Parts: sequence; structure tokens; C-alpha cells
Amino acid sequence: MNMQSLHTAVPHTPSAEGRRMASSIPLRVMLLALCMGNIVQSSAQQAQQTETPGELHVLVGRTLVINTPAPIIRISLADPNIAEALVISPTQLQINGKAPGAVSLVLWDENNQSQTFDLFVDLDILSIGQNIRAAFPDEPIQVEATKDLVTLSGVVSSEEVADRVLAFASAATPKAVSLMQVQQPPVPGGEIMLHVRFAEVDRARLSEYGFNFFTFPGSPLKTFGTSSTQQFAPPQLEDAGDLGTTLGLTDLLNIFVFRPDVELGATIRAMQQQNLLQILAEPNLITQSGKEASFLAGGEFPIPIVQPGQAFGITITYKEFGVRLNFTPTLQPDGSIHLRVMPEVSALDFANALTISGFVIPALSTRRVQTEMELQDGQSFAIAGLVDDRLTQTARKIPLLGDIPILGKLFQSSATNTAKTELLVVVTPRIVRPAPVEPLPAGPQFPRPFLPPASAPTPEPAPAG
Repeated sequence: MNMQSLHTAVPHTPSAEGRRMASSIPLRVMLLALCMGNIVQSSAQQAQQTETPGELHVLVGRTLVINTPAPIIRISLADPNIAEALVISPTQLQINGKAPGAVSLVLWDENNQSQTFDLFVDLDILSIGQNIRAAFPDEPIQVEATKDLVTLSGVVSSEEVADRVLAFASAATPKAVSLMQVQQPPVPGGEIMLHVRFAEVDRARLSEYGFNFFTFPGSPLKTFGTSSTQQFAPPQLEDAGDLGTTLGLTDLLNIFVFRPDVELGATIRAMQQQNLLQILAEPNLITQSGKEASFLAGGEFPIPIVQPGQAFGITITYKEFGVRLNFTPTLQPDGSIHLRVMPEVSALDFANALTISGFVIPALSTRRVQTEMELQDGQSFAIAGLVDDRLTQTARKIPLLGDIPILGKLFQSSATNTAKTELLVVVTPRIVRPAPVEPLPAGPQFPRPFLPPASAPTPEPAPAG
């Protein structure tokens, strides 16, 4: 017999404690919901307060008005020297730009909610550029601004214009930088002839004459010197007036003469007549503007070079010597001539020669100078100071008798010669202007042919009678 248990549902009557617990559950739920609402509201306010700041731009000396949706109760400006903030009404704010820069602007409304802006005060680059272009209408000038720095760029016609533009911009802003370039005028082409005179001056004889390279006041000859070097008169010393210094060729180291009233050629000719000066070379060279030209009056001497190795060999190289000139003229836009000149004079020096493997190799005595200058067409300049000081000893004797001990001195003679010479280089550049092309003149015209053409028929003789 299966047994089956039966359960009877008996109604349960809650006690007083159970009723209190049941009544407190809705209250807890309400408090929890209220707390969650406050947390959500606080998070929303925090998210609204940390909103990404916006950007505001205002020019220096200009005004910007900001309208807000809620009344403003407080503002904060990081640097009042850059901008000024004024509350016009509860929902309007006025910003005045004072100096170039960037500041932070924070606004609080009546709900204590804040909003942050990045305020940039910029230069009025448009007005500055318009004023510069109005003052210099023919100059392509670009004006750019980076914060408080104004940059000027472009190609202007001259340095004076660049300085004036920079001063104009500096009056509007204290920080102005010029990147402007000056347009270089095109260099005119052409040919230039250089007339050069290489002269060697005897310093010993020159010191006897007291030659001076200054002209004295009132001289009708307009030549150098305190001594008279006239053609038909003997040299005689004259007073140089107020000049207190006598500067001869012995002191002329790279002295450039730019006196248009001085007859330099006449002075050189006068020195030649007095055997004070000897012309070594007088070349005339023509070259294009900007191209180098060279001149050499001399020769080459062989130099043997022994080749190392088991097989004995000698090769010969040649070294140039003599009077050399290298120059590069450049014609300037104003008509002047920029000249780079390198004169050189070298000679064989057997007194300092070397003997190698039976070969006598002479040394070179060289005087060289290099300089640059600007001259006008036909203007001369002189370079001096390249001194050569030589001491020569010469011994002579009678053959056989001069080799006798003690008594041989009676048949010998020796002499010591001292020679001091100075190189003087006088250069005169001239602009070569080609002659205009003209048609060739017509040949002589005869009224009738002198001889008939070969192809013309021979006229028959007229019948007699």
C-alpha cells in the first residue's frame, strides 16, 4: 500500500518584526535610486566642466563680443597685459586685444558651470601689409606673422629700400625680421683691355735723387716727386711745400695711386731718362668681362727627376720663369671695373743652385703679388714693394800665377757688389668699345667697261671706203 503524504496549506499570519522588515524595503530602494541619480548628475556636471576648450581670435587694438547662453557670474583671464575682459551684460562679454600673445579665458555661469577658451591676440597683419604696399607700390614684399613676430620677405631693388621697409614695419610692431633680398642688377658684358708695365727700379740711385710719390702744391707738371725730372734740365731738389714725409719707392708696399690729375706715364718716362727705371715688359691683354687672361714673357728651364726603382731612369719636367701676369676683370653696372690681378716676376738664381746626380738645377728668385680693386675706365694704379737684394762677390786671378802660395795674392782681385732693385707694376684697365659696323665703300665706277667681257662677241671691222 503506497503511502502518500498530504500537506495542507495553512494561512500564515506575519508577525510584527516581519511587518517592519517588509515596510523598510521600499525606503532602501528609494535611497539607492536617489544616490545613483546624484552620482549620474555629478558625472554629467564633471563632463560638462571638462569640455574641450574653444579658440577665440582678436586683433591687437580690436574688440570681440562674446554672447553666452547663461548669465556669467565670474571670469578669469591669465594675462591682463595681453587682453582685457569686460562684462557688458549678464550674457555678454567684451574682449579687447592689447598685445600679441595667447592667454586662457575661463567663464562661470550661475549654475557654477565653467567653460574654457584659448584666446589668441594676433597682429593686424592685413593692415600692416596694406600700409607697406601702399608706401612701396613697386616692391614685391610679402608680410607674414607668427604670433608676435612679423617676417618681411621678397626681392627689393636696393639696400636702402630694404632698410626703409624694415623701419616702417618696426613702427607697427617691435618684433620685425627682414628676410628681403636685394636684386642684383645684370652685369653688363663687354671686353676689357689691360695695359701693364713691369718696371725694375734701382733703389740705390733712387735714394740719391730723393724721389717722392706725392705731388706738391702748385706743381705745373702734375708729376710725382720732390726732384725735378725735366727732360732738358739736370735733376735738382725742390721743396715739397707742406709735405713732411718723403715716401719713395722703397716704402711703397701695395700703394694704389688713384690721382686723375697725376701723369703717371710721364713720371715713368722721366725716371727712364735718368736711368732710375728699366721697363721689363709692357703687355696689352684683352679679355671678356669675368674671364681670366694670362701673359708670360720668359721661358722654361728643365728639371731632371730621378725615377726610383731598379731601372735607373730620369724624366725631365719644365718650370716657367719670367714676367707673368694673370688678371680677371669684371665690368660693374655703374661702369667701374672690378679687377683681380696677380703679377709675378721670376728669374734663374744660379747662386743658390743645387747639383743632383751631376745635374745643376738653378733656383728661382720670385717676386709675386695678388690684389683686388675697383677702378674707373682709364684709371691707373701702381703696386710696389717687391724688393730684390743681392750681394755678389767676384774673384779674378791670373792663371798659374794666381795659384802660387802666398805670392799668388798679388795676382788676384776680388770685388763685392750690392744690388737692390724693386719691382714696380703699373696697371691701367680700359673698356673696349667696338667701332660701329659700316658698309664698305663702293669701288670705282667706270662710264664704260675698260675691257669687254670675254663672252661678248667681237665687233666686225667696218668696210673700207
